[in-house]
Parts: sequence; structure tokens; C-alpha cells
Amino acid sequence: MSVNTTPHLNFRGEAREALEFYGSVFGGDPVVTTYGDMGAAQDPAEADLVVWGQVAAPNGFRVMAYDVPAALPWSRGEDPFFVSVRGDGVEELAGLWEGLAKGGTVVQPFGPSVWAAAYGMVKDRFGISWVLDVPNF
Repeated sequence: MSVNTTPHLNFRGEAREALEFYGSVFGGDPVVTTYGDMGAAQDPAEADLVVWGQVAAPNGFRVMAYDVPAALPWSRGEDPFFVSVRGDGVEELAGLWEGLAKGGTVVQPFGPSVWAAAYGMVKDRFGISWVLDVPNF
């Protein structure tokens, strides 16, 4: 038996745009089901919002997302979690880093560290904090 963990990100009207962005950075095409597709839109203005979405890239990257409907409480919060992307090659992760940093805020520049061949932290334009590293072990 194997188990995989996939971050499931919650947005308020930005899930489709976020999935397209992550697909452009990591590869893979977004798959999206809307509230309208499911006949579950309580507000007609929310019919095109994402009730379930995913990007699955050939390199193994996976992320899921949905739009929390206006009838439910939602808060972006402050650093409730980090999404960690760990890889084998500095060059590959450097390219992903550059993609995530576009329009985002660099918290820790990507580069060598005491514990990793490369490490960095960035908050992307959607407010999601990403940690990318190539461990020394």
C-alpha cells in the first residue's frame, strides 16, 4: 500500500486562476469542476467557481483547490501552513522558484544553506507560502 499527500488549497474566487498558475510553474493541466457543473450553485453568480480542481504534473507535483462559497466563512489566515517542494536538483527547483516568485514576495532567497544544497521560501501572489529545498541527505 502507498499513501500520497496532496495539499488542498481553499480560495475565495481565485481557485481556477491559482490552478492555472501552478500548472504553468510545475507543468500539468488543471482539471476543474464548477459548482454549476454539479448543479450545486446556491448563488447563480457562483456557478463558475471551482468546487473541485487539481493539477497533476508529470514530475509528481500535485495540488488541489476549491473556492469556498460566499455563504461559508473563509479567511486566508496568516501562515497557517507551508507547502514544501523537495527535489533532487538545484537547477530544476530554481526554475520552479522563479515561477512561484513572479508577483509574489520572497521571504528567504533561494540558495545554499547550512542544511540544504538549496533552500528558499516565497509567498506567491495568492498568499500561499512555499518552501523549496534540495536536502543534503
